[in-house]
Amino acid sequence: MNVPQHVAIILDGNGRWAKSKGMPRNYGHAQGAKAVEKICEDAYRMGVKYLTVYAFSTENWNRPQSEVDALMKLLRNYMKTCLKTAEKNDMKIRVIGDKTRLDEDIRLRIGELEESTKKNGGLNFQIAINYGGRDELVRAVRKIAQDCVDGKRNPQEIDEVVFDHYLDTHDIPDPDLLIRTSGEMRISNFLLWQLAYTEFYITDVLWPDFDKEELMKAFEYYNGRDRRFGKV
Repeated sequence: MNVPQHVAIILDGNGRWAKSKGMPRNYGHAQGAKAVEKICEDAYRMGVKYLTVYAFSTENWNRPQSEVDALMKLLRNYMKTCLKTAEKNDMKIRVIGDKTRLDEDIRLRIGELEESTKKNGGLNFQIAINYGGRDELVRAVRKIAQDCVDGKRNPQEIDEVVFDHYLDTHDIPDPDLLIRTSGEMRISNFLLWQLAYTEFYITDVLWPDFDKEELMKAFEYYNGRDRRFGKV
């Protein structure tokens, strides 16, 4: 089987999963975090080199404050768990998104996590936190514009390769496969630039129930696609 080098996942359905079991939404988010930990291990063992998950979008701040607070608490706890998982599985962690809105303690933990895992040679694991595709593009344009003003960059030299260097995902190959759970048929402002030629796999399975078997189904679908690069 041809295993995609880079898999991106929109983790959707935590709240609905919890509701179906008569539990609060926060319980669904907690179980979803456990599913992320397991899928990292499964994906790497199956041959995936890069895994990017959509954990918290720029739009998620619009959720009820109690839910946002619970998600931030979960994030703090996950940073600790993620470090242990990284040490166990030799993972290299990168957090993408605008970190400036996050609390200082979370930013410090992210920095520590990235620094302590940067030399690891296993799975390259990207976590999108306070991430939005449009926001990423705007931030990239601002950086390019500032470099042009400062004389560091000639506008005539800007092409796709140069532009890609200013994105959060610089030095990371574009996703080969995007998985979205819970059956929603949209990309929700995720990796707008990077998904230009990515195959999409949509499943009705809610994220906490997504496991190795479901990942294999996604890979089987991917293998059945006719990848004709450069053609419409």
